[in-house]
Amino acid sequence: MINNSERTQIINELIDSGVQIPCPDGVIIEKSVKIGKDTVIMPNTVLIGDVKIGTDCVIGPNSYIVDTQIGNNTKLNNTQSFSSKIGSGVTAGPFVHIRPNCNIADNVHIGNFVEVKNSTVDAGSKLPHLLYVGDSDVGKDVNFGCGCVTVNYDGRNKSRTTVKDGAFIGCNTNLVAPVTVGENAFTAAGSTITEDVPDNSLAVARNRQVIKKDWVNIKKPYKRQHQK
Repeated sequence: MINNSERTQIINELIDSGVQIPCPDGVIIEKSVKIGKDTVIMPNTVLIGDVKIGTDCVIGPNSYIVDTQIGNNTKLNNTQSFSSKIGSGVTAGPFVHIRPNCNIADNVHIGNFVEVKNSTVDAGSKLPHLLYVGDSDVGKDVNFGCGCVTVNYDGRNKSRTTVKDGAFIGCNTNLVAPVTVGENAFTAAGSTITEDVPDNSLAVARNRQVIKKDWVNIKKPYKRQHQK
């Protein structure tokens, strides 16, 4: 790790080159890092190793970027990224974890509490919130609903999930790999998908709702009802 005098020198050189670092305290940037003009490095951001950042980006606050290439006009808020590529016009965060071997294409949106691992996400796709996308190939203009998981590990083997262009993955869908969701296909919210979904199809994989009338009065499951 660099010492404080080296850190100050690197930051001053970047500022002189047109990088904006409004609050240098807590910012750590190694000498190997390359940053384009008019990019803003926000407080508590750490940039380590082979990092290349384009122009007009906003990195941070509270971001940790290691061995990652980032395009232009990308905003990473409270984001950690390791050994990956992130395109131009990407927005990510807060609280995003991009693990090694990811390729995030241009204009992808990654929302809060999302983890992406060993995956490709093509242009214009949206991974809005509370997702795990691992060992997956996601096409263009795909939309994931809240709470989706690609189930990539069976305890012995890791398998890949493919989601093709224009697909819509409903909230709380589990995609059990290996599985493919076709172009413009939909999965219904709450589904566990174990078979390939053809193009332009809707997959519904959930049991019908069952209502047991007066169950609470019969079973009295709550403590307060036992006290009556």
